[in-house]
Amino acid sequence: MNPLNIRVLALGIGLASVSCVFAQDMSKSAYKASEEKLEVEYKAAKRACAPLKANPYDICLAEAKAKQKIGKADLYAMYRPSERNRYNASVAKANAAYSVAIEKCDESSGNAKDVCRKEASSAQVTATADAKAKHKIDKADLKAVSGSADARVAATKDKAEARREATDEKKDAAYAVEKEKCDSASGDAKDKCIAQAKARFGKS
Repeated sequence: MNPLNIRVLALGIGLASVSCVFAQDMSKSAYKASEEKLEVEYKAAKRACAPLKANPYDICLAEAKAKQKIGKADLYAMYRPSERNRYNASVAKANAAYSVAIEKCDESSGNAKDVCRKEASSAQVTATADAKAKHKIDKADLKAVSGSADARVAATKDKAEARREATDEKKDAAYAVEKEKCDSASGDAKDKCIAQAKARFGKS
C-alpha cells in the first residue's frame, strides 16, 4: 500500500470500528444524530487547521474532509445496509485517501512530485478496482445461491471476469507509476527503463 494513504485509510478503519456500536437497523433519529456529530467533528478539525499555512494547511484540510466523507459513507451503509452502499463506502475511502495523498505530493517537486501523484492515483485505482470486483463477486454469489445450474455457471464466469478486470486495471496503474519513474533518467538509460517497464507489465 502506498504509505501516503495509510493515515486516511486508518481513519476509515477507526470509524468503521466505532460504527459497530450501532444496531444493524439504525433508527432515523440515531442516523441524524450521528450525521450531526460528524459535522461537528469536521468543523472542529477545520478550526484546528487554521493556524497552519501553505501546504500543511491544505493537507490538514484534506484530512478533515476525508474523515468526514468516509464517516458519512460508512454511516449511510449502516443506516441503509446493502452491497451497493458498502461498495460506495469502499470507494469513498479510496477517493478520500487519494485527495490527501495528492496534497502531500505538493511537498515534492519535479519528477518526485510526478511519481508521487502517479502512486496516489495507482493506490486509488487499486482500492477502487478491488471494491468493484468484490461488489460484482458478491452479486454473482447471490445469483448462484438462488439460481439454477445455468445461473451458477454464469455466476462463476462473472466472478472470473470481475477478477480479470480488477487485475488489468491495477496492472495499468502500476505501469503508469513505473513509466513515470523513468522520466528521472534520459537518453539510453530512459529508453532502457521504459523497455523494462513494458516487459514487466506486458506492454507493447
